[in-house]
Amino acid sequence: MKVVEEIKQPIDFEMELFEQKFRLSMSTNVALLNRITHYLVNRKGKQMRPMFVFLVAKMLNNGEVSERTYRGASVIELIHTATLVHDDVVDDSNRRRGFFSINALWKNKIAVLVGDYLLSKGMIVCIDNNDFDLLKIISVAVREMSEGELLQIEKARLLDIDEEVYYDIIRKKTATLIAACCSLGAASVKPNSDEVERMRKFGELIGLAFQIKDDLFDYGEERIGKPTGIDIKEQKMTLPLIHVLSTVSKKEHDWLINSIKNHNRNPRRVKEVINLVKERGGLDYAVAKMKEFQEQALQLLQKYPDSDHKRSLELMVNYVIDRKK
Repeated sequence: MKVVEEIKQPIDFEMELFEQKFRLSMSTNVALLNRITHYLVNRKGKQMRPMFVFLVAKMLNNGEVSERTYRGASVIELIHTATLVHDDVVDDSNRRRGFFSINALWKNKIAVLVGDYLLSKGMIVCIDNNDFDLLKIISVAVREMSEGELLQIEKARLLDIDEEVYYDIIRKKTATLIAACCSLGAASVKPNSDEVERMRKFGELIGLAFQIKDDLFDYGEERIGKPTGIDIKEQKMTLPLIHVLSTVSKKEHDWLINSIKNHNRNPRRVKEVINLVKERGGLDYAVAKMKEFQEQALQLLQKYPDSDHKRSLELMVNYVIDRKK
């Protein structure tokens, strides 16, 4: 957590003010909705996404932010929270960050409606302030996230995900939201400039590295973040496995596919799959790819003059691949 505090330090004031504005914007005259949004706001995570918005805006604008920056951060937090609420319904998950999920406490019907409410609230924040450029950024992100989820479901049934399809899925599912945070930060202070696309690319690269790091946790020795082998049990094709499938003999390829399709609930077989992926260099390959994306992201920051905000963004890039959960 120490690193996160260090990253946050140059935007402490903005993050505090953002939280006040965000809480106020969440109040409605529907008591049930107020109870649920209060529950959500009080169980927030590290708030990485608003942090990206503020750090990018301040780096590009001599340490200054605008009202649009606060709105951009609010919109991203609303949309992100909505997708988490909907994800828990889709995954039938009862826990989120160690607390009960909305669907566990209030059932699916209410959780879906709350997710819809948060999505529309995010859109209205933009429309009410004529922030149509911000609205477009966030709408594209929501569309891509849905496409990514559906693409993964479609491909998982056939287990025919190659590396190109894998990158397409994670770019849409994970990277697009971080890309939106960074382009929102840029658009809030430098609308219609080249910086908006440059920062979108920066966020996308971080998102790709972030997801590969998540994939690697599945093969970890320690039980951090999530238990080992969860992705294999859920028949999720991740980069270490995809790489090994493309390099092994037909016999081993068939054994791996058969293991994932028909024996994914057998702990011994899952362990054998994990060991084979490790032996055949799947993890080394994924780590190398993750570091490639990290390097490209850091490269994009090179052109900006040194500042606390730039340093925090560099720290953030490194934190994404060094984190323990």
